[in-house]
Amino acid sequence: MSDSGNNQSDGGGKSGYRVLARKYRPQSLADLIGQGAMVRTLENAFSTGRIAQAYILTGVRGVGKTTTARILGRALNYAKDSEDDTGPRIDFDAPGIHCAEIMESRHVDVLEMDAASRTGIGDIREIIESVRYKPLSARYKVYIIDEVHMLSTQAFNGLLKTLEEPPEHVKFIFATTEIRKVPVTVLSRCQRFDLRRVDATLLAEHFAGIAKKENADIDDGALAVIARAAEGSVRDGLSILDQAIAHGDGQVTADAVRSMLGLADRSRIIDLFKAVVTGNVAAALDELKEQYDGGADPALVLSDLAAFTHFVTRVKYVPAAAEDPALSEAERDAGIKYAAALDLRFLARAWQALLKGLAEVRNAGAPLDAAEMVLIRLAHMSDLPTPDELIRSIRDKPGAATNPAPSTAPSGNGATAQAKAAPLASPPPPEIPERENPEPLSGAGHSTARPQSFDEVIELARSNRELILKEALETQVRLVSFEPGRIEIDPVANAPRDLANRLAAALQDWTGQRWMIGIASGKGEMTVSERVALKRDKLFEDARKEPVVKAILEKFSGAEITDVRENRLAGDGPETPQISDETKGVAQS
Repeated sequence: MSDSGNNQSDGGGKSGYRVLARKYRPQSLADLIGQGAMVRTLENAFSTGRIAQAYILTGVRGVGKTTTARILGRALNYAKDSEDDTGPRIDFDAPGIHCAEIMESRHVDVLEMDAASRTGIGDIREIIESVRYKPLSARYKVYIIDEVHMLSTQAFNGLLKTLEEPPEHVKFIFATTEIRKVPVTVLSRCQRFDLRRVDATLLAEHFAGIAKKENADIDDGALAVIARAAEGSVRDGLSILDQAIAHGDGQVTADAVRSMLGLADRSRIIDLFKAVVTGNVAAALDELKEQYDGGADPALVLSDLAAFTHFVTRVKYVPAAAEDPALSEAERDAGIKYAAALDLRFLARAWQALLKGLAEVRNAGAPLDAAEMVLIRLAHMSDLPTPDELIRSIRDKPGAATNPAPSTAPSGNGATAQAKAAPLASPPPPEIPERENPEPLSGAGHSTARPQSFDEVIELARSNRELILKEALETQVRLVSFEPGRIEIDPVANAPRDLANRLAAALQDWTGQRWMIGIASGKGEMTVSERVALKRDKLFEDARKEPVVKAILEKFSGAEITDVRENRLAGDGPETPQISDETKGVAQS
């Protein structure tokens, strides 16, 4: 920020206190943050004399539209003294004779109009009549119309001719938050600049500089919270910063800002997410109630939970997303861990449930009750079967009824009707665990059948929604030996030290029987994930040897196999790798 950003009063004294959003308002394009593309374009345009007759600035609230319009008015009329006739310029090495009046919106030749309160053709007619007269003291007459989309249709139509062919001494600058409501006929006559939301990291750095000037002690966590809450708006962020400094009496912490804004603690959101994905309904409800008692809005808690769900899903496909400097160490570590452990289908269902639940909470008479119902639904989602799993469970269930062969009897025959109704009388139930109460499925007595293989142990972890343990068993454990009641494992180097104890406790909880888990270093076979990868590599190798595939790869340069699927019908010969449709498309291209 330049020193001129303080104008004439820096707060206090007879002039009274000025809020930070006004005190540190940018005075030149160099002071704008996060708008590099627009600044570069305007600098080049002014340096080459390619100055448009009209500009339209659009963007979210508080991003700097009106301020940029005033800076443009200052640039168009910049002069060091009454003898300076070097023309418009964008670089202000010293305040000009018109600068202060323009930036304070009191210059006679730079006129600001709020279209929200002056929307009619009569207001525009005043502008049309006044453009004939030359400026009194400045180089140009500049008309700044804020929230221009609020003008009536008649007002827009009345402005079109003047906007298309204004006198040489007139410039128009429009600002709007609703660019789609501005007629195309107006947009086509203006140079358009879209002011972007300012990145949270850049906002935090900007607020840190202002806090230093204000002699406020504010930690990095609080700056990150304020930058997130600002949602890309500099003005909103400065207003929150102003409030936080007053709230903390000059010393601002992240917890204090969250409490002030009614936000949930990000680390507690992670705890809530863990309770939900593991199906621990009681813990999820207790966590929500504690956050609510601490002042957090239930809707904001669910919004933050949805944001963390999105973050985990994004890290699953874009690992670099975890390197965002605005994230805390706890968020980064949790995001990476859950991205590796959770299935995309569950994350997608959770996202949809949270979006629907947010609308319910905002419209509910008792938001806390509605939020609790959302969490209960979400906690029970992790064990819901997918459609293909449901079909497979019905098909593979012993004694499952099969549909009878279609009858050739005419319509209305009693035998036909009876045959058709038979399978509907007692349909085979899907293999979905019944729940007597809303508590999680884990717990003693849930399943008394002992798993007969290590793969069944992994499946048991999945069915009990112990997804983190399931992921550890697949990627961090080499099996040495297995027998019901006793497992010997060889953990990999980065496996948790308490993995054996966790596995023993979980098995006892699931089966109601004691299990011995031994550790034998350096004696295990491959992990499950390594076995899967090896099998996949073998499928790719076999596919490349297929005559048709080999011919395609040789014929089309750059073709590659992207996926291989096993397909073997009952009674067929050996398994033959099948090329997916996607692979065929790549090869044909």
